[in-house]
Amino acid sequence: MDTTSAGSKPFDPRSLDAVNFLLADVRGAFGPFLNVFLVSQQHWSQSEVGLATTISGLLGIAAQTPIGAAIDSTRAKRGVVVLALATLGLAALVIFLWPQFWPVLVANSFMALAGDVFGPSVAGLTLGLFARKTLARRMGRNSAFDHAGNVVIALFAGAVGYVFSQRAVFLLAPLFALLGSLAVLSIPAGAIDYDRARDREPAPGGNSTSASGTESTGIKELLKIRPLAILCLCAFLFHFANAALLPLVGQKLAAAHPKAATAMMASCIVAAQMVMLPIAAWVGRNADRIGRKPLFLAGFAILPIRAALYTLSDDAAWLISVQLLDGIGAGIYGALVPLVIADIMRGTGRYNLAFGAVATMQGIGASLSGFAAGEIVDHFGYSPAFLTLGAAAALALVVFALQMPETRGD
Repeated sequence: MDTTSAGSKPFDPRSLDAVNFLLADVRGAFGPFLNVFLVSQQHWSQSEVGLATTISGLLGIAAQTPIGAAIDSTRAKRGVVVLALATLGLAALVIFLWPQFWPVLVANSFMALAGDVFGPSVAGLTLGLFARKTLARRMGRNSAFDHAGNVVIALFAGAVGYVFSQRAVFLLAPLFALLGSLAVLSIPAGAIDYDRARDREPAPGGNSTSASGTESTGIKELLKIRPLAILCLCAFLFHFANAALLPLVGQKLAAAHPKAATAMMASCIVAAQMVMLPIAAWVGRNADRIGRKPLFLAGFAILPIRAALYTLSDDAAWLISVQLLDGIGAGIYGALVPLVIADIMRGTGRYNLAFGAVATMQGIGASLSGFAAGEIVDHFGYSPAFLTLGAAAALALVVFALQMPETRGD
């Protein structure tokens, strides 16, 4: 078992495996269940659900890039993650106790803010714990454990929702937040190279973890990095197309099978995540050999196909089967984004800021997706909503194919 690290203390890689596994359970796994619960049990309209998710999403978006910059500058990376986990667990308790519009809106907003922390923090910790030559494989491993965690929480949530109630699902979040905190704290602070954790080259003559490395690239200079701008645009389009698909499918299943709604939503999530897990691991092993761009294009191409297929049938087995395609597209996307950002930002010292910028665009796309899809469904139906989202996905594919360079280094 490898217990080496980039920092001054030994490190067990299984600790980072546990972090990825457990943070998946609290970071975003409850979103689809929340939508189904509000529509089927609390009788919210599609527009009300879309409004609540859009407002909380926009608040999270506003904080995403500043949070990334703060993570670049702080050495208390573990403490930041623990604080975010505590916030998220408390917010889930509020939703369980008071599932009315304003409490849900406030709690969901805090969940969005806490969720901003996890992606850049885990990616930054990975940079600070592992050598550059092992980064592609490690990022793929991170993504695989993330998807494995999503499978577990989906199974737990499906069972709890079926045996007890959809509302009881939200009691799982504090439990997994506690376990996630223990996993984060099992990583020794001294094992982290804090220069590398922000993708800054250390000062000549040593592997310093102080501020003695090269100066960080300024924010104005970041705005001029064309590959980063193209990645941000494609991230926006991808999440605008993707974010509302699973909730819409869940709502269709809930309308046809109200008693089994949570179990069917869990089936959709598990079906996709079981595919994402090996896909992410495979991408991590092959991204250096094949290159980032061909793999990314394959991931983008899956999304418009999936959106169109949802319009062909309302049968539960068909909808769940089509959801398997999400495992391919999202599995590739999730494994490659942190790696491509590291390629683009190498040596700048602004990795987490750039990660936050990409996540901001993802969040804007996801938030607008929920609102737009809800409005289209309320006025025109499900099929036009699926086709509109598919068109956005096709645009992302074209932009990436024509404008994004290969970022793999030598």
